[in-house]
Amino acid sequence: MKTHFWTIALLAALSIGSLVWGLYGLWREHFDPRRKALAKRLHASAAFGPASLTEPSLKFRSRRLLSQWGWAERGLQTMPSVVAMDHFLLQTGLTLSLAQAFSVATVLVLMALALGTSLAWPIPLSLVLAALGLLLWLAFLQHRRNHRMAMIDQALPDALDLMARSMQAGHAFISAMQIAAKESAPPLSHELRTVFEEVNFGISTPQALQALAVRVASEDVRYFVVAVVIQSETGGNLAEILKNTARLIRERQKIAGMVRVLSAEGRISAVILSLLPFALAALMSWVNPGFMSRLWTDPMGLQLVYVSLMLMAFGILWMWRLIQIRV
Repeated sequence: MKTHFWTIALLAALSIGSLVWGLYGLWREHFDPRRKALAKRLHASAAFGPASLTEPSLKFRSRRLLSQWGWAERGLQTMPSVVAMDHFLLQTGLTLSLAQAFSVATVLVLMALALGTSLAWPIPLSLVLAALGLLLWLAFLQHRRNHRMAMIDQALPDALDLMARSMQAGHAFISAMQIAAKESAPPLSHELRTVFEEVNFGISTPQALQALAVRVASEDVRYFVVAVVIQSETGGNLAEILKNTARLIRERQKIAGMVRVLSAEGRISAVILSLLPFALAALMSWVNPGFMSRLWTDPMGLQLVYVSLMLMAFGILWMWRLIQIRV
């Protein structure tokens, strides 16, 4: 019984943390007003046919395969939001197709169900473990995506300065981008080289840049894309615009670093308050197991646990929203 309590407590803690992370990611991806404003500006700046930010109309670009097997490719094409899921996987930098990512998730779920069955756990507990396996895979993908975006953001200002100096020396914008791609660190060098190759292949510069904004889910990259697209429409000194954009990005990164330092106390407090109830429950269970066992042996205790977990999930989400300061 004590082993089951520890297992349930651990799974409950992981479930609440994963739920909070998923809700925040969902809000940021679909309801963040700043992200929607940037996407709207990119849509409005598209002076070429029906291209959009989420699915650029580039007839010369080779289409990403969702699977190596034809039947799986046809099945995935019928799924809703398959383009958004493929873009998310593309932004992680992993050389996985969407079918392979689904296969890994399926294997994790089946392994979790097999583990729960072998330990003779109840079916709901086994399903919770399977859901946690799926959420851990999604968390790994999100971590890879965030890490890749952070590396690109870090190298972007220097690349823009190099492009501006190259243009002042007489190079065209695309040639300056090729020079920046050679001198920049990956993964930014790979993304800039992709834009250069697409333009040489025959795709217009605005289209190639909008595709860059799709592949790289970074606000700094989108600022760069918006600046170049607007300059192509209105004219102006592009080298000076790139310098100003690089300076703006550096200032944003500097302010973001200051905010992270100043909000460190709040973030630590949020972590402590999120983990404290579970740690306290574990300590009380160790000191007086009979007292705590009423929570999962008595029907009223189970109802209290369910209500408490829901209120804790809401409280954790509220705390993390308070300490997420946007720059």
